[in-house]
Amino acid sequence: MDLRKCVGCQTCTVACEVENFLPRKISWGRVEDYEEGEYPNVRRTFLPMPCMHCEEPACEKVCPTKATQRREDGIVTIDYDKCLGCRYCMVACPYEARSYLEVDEEKIRWPGSPLWKGEFRSEPQLLKKGVVSKCTFCIHRIDKAKETGKIPGKDPDVTPMCVNSCVGDARYFGDLDDPNSEVSKLACRKRAFRLHEEAGTTPSVYYLL
Repeated sequence: MDLRKCVGCQTCTVACEVENFLPRKISWGRVEDYEEGEYPNVRRTFLPMPCMHCEEPACEKVCPTKATQRREDGIVTIDYDKCLGCRYCMVACPYEARSYLEVDEEKIRWPGSPLWKGEFRSEPQLLKKGVVSKCTFCIHRIDKAKETGKIPGKDPDVTPMCVNSCVGDARYFGDLDDPNSEVSKLACRKRAFRLHEEAGTTPSVYYLL
């Protein structure tokens, strides 16, 4: 996330909500707005806050049913059939990246509901009442890469919608394990940092200041 390019337009937030059929008041990719200084020398900084998909996710360690799991590709997922809604993971997450679904089921856009106007694409989009949900990096798109041979971060069809929709090109996505990838090179810059590294979760999301 290049903070010099982010203009706080919230297009990524809206694109995520539409792509993943999220109910009202549930956001998987909020953008925080910070203001520094005094008039007329005022500076605003916008900080996108998706799930950090940590290498050592605190949420996974506290989940009593193993509903939260980290995939081999590094994406942290939630199995809604296993989630008890205990919200231990919400307490453990240093980034407040998770949301509890308290809405009535008829207000959730899922197959069979009055609000359903799309095509079912993946399990993480089949939301249920009384579970915790979060950003998945649009794994229903990323998983298509294996079938099509396309590359996440380069081909829009297999890239998270928030990245595709960013009007300022402030978002980059790719394989951090590939030293030749664009994201790996950006992560090595002096401008790069990660939030709350002191928590020991080793987040996969980097910011450029």
